[in-house]
Amino acid sequence: MSSRGIRQNSAIGLFGGTFDPVHYGHLRAALEAKEMLKLDDFRLIPAGTPPHRAQPVASAAHRLAMLRLAVAGHSGISVDDRETRRTGNSYMVDTLREIRHESGEAPLLLLIGQDAANALDTWHEWKTIFSLAHLIIMRRPESLVSWSGELLELVERRLVEHPECLGEKPAGYVLPLEVTQLAISSTDIRSRLYAGQSPGFLLPDSVVDYITQNRLYFAGASRKG
Repeated sequence: MSSRGIRQNSAIGLFGGTFDPVHYGHLRAALEAKEMLKLDDFRLIPAGTPPHRAQPVASAAHRLAMLRLAVAGHSGISVDDRETRRTGNSYMVDTLREIRHESGEAPLLLLIGQDAANALDTWHEWKTIFSLAHLIIMRRPESLVSWSGELLELVERRLVEHPECLGEKPAGYVLPLEVTQLAISSTDIRSRLYAGQSPGFLLPDSVVDYITQNRLYFAGASRKG
């Protein structure tokens, strides 16, 4: 991979999710993407009210606090809380519009996993996303690609092979990016905690301590923290 950065590191990486709770699978993928794309500004964006999945177990305030603990001390990685402050469903297209307005012509890089990319055409105003950001698809060699129809046509037309292409314009390209995706899930961590088992080595100790102190995900605890 070339050592050249993307427009002097002016690009902004955006990685959304519920982070309920955040774990090393999220963090390792974020760090690798940040390094491979040579980004100085990489933002984790916790969803407030996700429209395509069950609602988070922990409150937005708790999920924000855990994320901030997890990235503390990691230069260039920050937490963007705008979706948790917005009322109604958390649509990524709205988030991208806001950040585009704030960032001018800087390239915006929206990072999603291959499974999410396969279902991109179910997202709210999904076609508009290509006019607001580049799409970075984090995948493993065995990831299943199952685009079809109009989504397949749009993606194939926009595919690029090298990160340097992302600096040519603010939005519109699709870049596959192989990252280490650890077999860790927030659902499994919550299940372990409900069963009274330790989630150690699956997420940062600071986050484990926060979960313990606030009795999140424990049997008998409030499901909303």
